[in-house]
Amino acid sequence: MAEGADWLAAGDPRFHRALGLVTPLPLRLRNDGFPALVSAICGQQISVASANAIYARLDAAEMNVPETVLASSEDDLRALGLSRPKARYVHALAEAKLDYAALRDLPSDQVIKTLVAVPGIGIWTAEIYAMFSLGRADVFASGDLALQEGARQLFDLPARPTDKELRTMADDWSPWRSVAARLLWAYYAHMKSREGIR
Repeated sequence: MAEGADWLAAGDPRFHRALGLVTPLPLRLRNDGFPALVSAICGQQISVASANAIYARLDAAEMNVPETVLASSEDDLRALGLSRPKARYVHALAEAKLDYAALRDLPSDQVIKTLVAVPGIGIWTAEIYAMFSLGRADVFASGDLALQEGARQLFDLPARPTDKELRTMADDWSPWRSVAARLLWAYYAHMKSREGIR
């Protein structure tokens, strides 16, 4: 993390300035496997607080274990807070029987390709999994709204960049795109907290 942050700061004074505001950067690594992807599905298009609350209910009911999910109905999952589509996605994930140990040794692009083949796992979810559950250093979830807004603020852009525009920008941050993402998330959180102070 430190090596990547230094590399980014040396290459762009805006990253250098942001690092002065938000260091140390949070690593935010978590375990891999089925529970991590269930958690990522919970987090699709809702607030972190809501996603955490739903995942806590799933965890308490052991609905983060494939066998338990397969023995349950989608209505059982919905009763714990998942939307109808997300209940289908969690069932599809359990049915996919992915080899999570094998994913650890695949190149990042192959990890993402394998995951997006499962219904309900899109690019964002696959990239988040590669970053936080597999600890990949050069993955960037350009579809993330907080990353888009963080980039708009840090780079003083006239509008929030689109997924495609931000992905193009992030090409310049390789081989440390995951560190750039953590920096942009931290910068966005810092700026949001400042906005709350009058």
